[in-house]
Amino acid sequence: MATPLTADRLVAALRAEGVKVVEHPGWRGHHRNHKGPWGPVHGVMIHHTVTGPKVNGVPICFTGYAQLPGPLCHGVIRRNGEVHLISDGRANHAGGGDPSVLAAVIDERYNDRPPAPHQHDGSAGAVDGNRSFYGFECENLGDGRDPWPAAQVEAIVRASAAINRAHGWGAKSVIGHSEWSDWKSDPRGPDNVVSMPGLRTRIADRLAHPASWTPGASIPKPPTEDDMTTPGENWSYRNAKADAASVAAGLGHIPDAYGYLVQTHRMVTGLVASVAALTERIAELEERQQ
Repeated sequence: MATPLTADRLVAALRAEGVKVVEHPGWRGHHRNHKGPWGPVHGVMIHHTVTGPKVNGVPICFTGYAQLPGPLCHGVIRRNGEVHLISDGRANHAGGGDPSVLAAVIDERYNDRPPAPHQHDGSAGAVDGNRSFYGFECENLGDGRDPWPAAQVEAIVRASAAINRAHGWGAKSVIGHSEWSDWKSDPRGPDNVVSMPGLRTRIADRLAHPASWTPGASIPKPPTEDDMTTPGENWSYRNAKADAASVAAGLGHIPDAYGYLVQTHRMVTGLVASVAALTERIAELEERQQ
């Protein structure tokens, strides 16, 4: 159970996670709060727009239809990976769904998938999902053949992780519309590119790293005592012939102060990067414990 994020906090969380945020004109204050409660929130729901590659889904989701007024979600995830924010309150996206699924999401206790839904919008046992879930509509025809670009899928992962991180939730707080209602099939794509268990695995992986993390990157490890060198070990000799002559004359090696400073600078730079990464990680863990 959590209070919904304000518009400013939502934008900040998404941008911290590396999401390409576009604030659609008029999105702040654009909601359906007059039709029902918004919050407490419990999770994130993923949808597809049922629109083809040449259709801009943003204005459709912002305005909605005569039978289903907008906003139809909180953010539209475009094929290029941009996330267009269109609402900061209750939105017409989830509809009614299965209370057993909501309980599983709240507890975050299920295996690969939450229990199969047996309710839908309008059925006797359905509960209101629009009050409990953030919703992202993703541009896709939803026919199982329309491809999902890698940038778009990565945006789904990052946007979901951003909200989860802000609320202290785990990856099992993210579900697909098809996991909420027995009438729905979204998100749907070829080769299980957007299968919800796979997306949850990627979201969990993100949440195990700082918000600024990029897959494939690693946090620098601080040097161990064995990695440290003494100033004497860092001396190098720029003129081997002159140095050899100095040694032969019994005057010892000719130290290269410049070489020592370069190597020292490299060492200090590495330590600064390590401390910064560790500081960010500690802050993230402290935020989760609050």
